[in-house]
Amino acid sequence: MLPVTALYAGLLGFWLIGLSVAVIRLRWRHRVSLGDGGVAALERACRAHGNAAETIPVTLIMLGLAEGLGTPAVLLHLFGLGLLVGRVLHGAYFFIDRPGLGLRQAGMGLTFLVMGALAIGLVAHSLAVLLTGGNGAA
Repeated sequence: MLPVTALYAGLLGFWLIGLSVAVIRLRWRHRVSLGDGGVAALERACRAHGNAAETIPVTLIMLGLAEGLGTPAVLLHLFGLGLLVGRVLHGAYFFIDRPGLGLRQAGMGLTFLVMGALAIGLVAHSLAVLLTGGNGAA
């Protein structure tokens, strides 16, 4: 069981639903069934959703692997919260009428920080196990 990963997967699932609903509403409003129809707001909403869909799954997989390997819960929550906040900041950028780069950069920076920390930890753990001939148990 991976209760910490499940918590953030659920919360981020709600965020993805919200982003999807935003895209659907804009499609209805502008009568666009495929693509963005040249509507700037729809293009931004599609990218907000697409970027979230591109980064959330792999990061949750890494979070789940870290949890399965016995990473302390406080670190898992820091990573999960960092991912959640990063994705919300990044997504919010696309829905502000006059977006400034601050939200987008902060959101991506936080997301990349979490992804990078998890990736480093997983690779380090795996190499340590492989080099010592262990079985990978935490």
